[in-house]
Amino acid sequence: MTDDVLIHVEGAVGRIRLNRPKAIHALNTAMCAAVLEALKAWREDTAVEAVMIDHAEGRGFCAGGDIRMIAESGAGDGSAAREFFRTEYAMNHALFTYVKPIVAFMDGITMGGGVGISQPAKYRVATENTKLAMPETGIGLFPDVGGGWYLSRLPGRIGQYLALTGHRLDGAECLALGLATHYLDADRLDAAKARILAEPQGLAAILDAFAAPAPDARILAHRDVIDRLFASDRLEDILAALRADGGDWAAQTLATLETKSPQTMKVSLKLLLDGATMPTFEDEMRQEFAVGCRVVQRHDFIEGVRAVIVDKDNAPRWNPARPEDVSDHLIDQIFAPLPDGEAWAPA
Repeated sequence: MTDDVLIHVEGAVGRIRLNRPKAIHALNTAMCAAVLEALKAWREDTAVEAVMIDHAEGRGFCAGGDIRMIAESGAGDGSAAREFFRTEYAMNHALFTYVKPIVAFMDGITMGGGVGISQPAKYRVATENTKLAMPETGIGLFPDVGGGWYLSRLPGRIGQYLALTGHRLDGAECLALGLATHYLDADRLDAAKARILAEPQGLAAILDAFAAPAPDARILAHRDVIDRLFASDRLEDILAALRADGGDWAAQTLATLETKSPQTMKVSLKLLLDGATMPTFEDEMRQEFAVGCRVVQRHDFIEGVRAVIVDKDNAPRWNPARPEDVSDHLIDQIFAPLPDGEAWAPA
């Protein structure tokens, strides 16, 4: 167990409270293992009727995973990174397949691993503080923790747009896209949680009663242009469409994409293409684990973490530097299944 996540049963509710405020509650291996063990214990415990996931002190819900550790491991033999992914994905899968209702409160920054721990929940609560994103292509990674599953199921080509750009969604946008089931005012969260703790069997009705009208979802104003310019599953086609458009939105989006890793943008597009027809979430996790094990030991991830997180010069030197130099053969190598003894499997 670890103090980085607070786990206990309150009434008939199993509570999971992320508690790494200095890291905006980013997940490490011990946190994922503790959550997984709690879910196992509560699965057969008839005294636990529901599960609640939120954060304790500090801002943000969850800023992602322990990126520094993963990069340091990737620069070596990669074993610690593989252990983290194996444990995190087992937790993601356990949440996704859980029979008892789970409610996640995405109040504040919800990125990467925070998306992975909230999206499997049956009830996902956004607020005016929610900032949800999968910004991994900016550090040479890709939207994992089920990103290939969740993003590929969003309306039109919005998932591809989010995966490539790392665009941040607010709470109203999360609700409109189905990434949140409810929108609550942040100052009503404590009252809603108290009601749920008192009456967990009425969870859905309580959230409905506390829900507030959400503002307009700004991203929907760009739905048509996103669907048109991100229509292709080839990165080169998307970039060409953005260049040819001539509009301000296209120019700004192109400028954003030109800062991202060409390799992991191509990885992300294939991930969503495959994810749209993936038979089960278990299959999704198995593929993402294979891809993740390879990507974290490649140049772009180590360089991206150096540029964005360590040195903070925000000037990564991607290799290959141009999309046309990222070959289909390289992408196929990254996506190749792992041998049976190394592949991911549910806990």
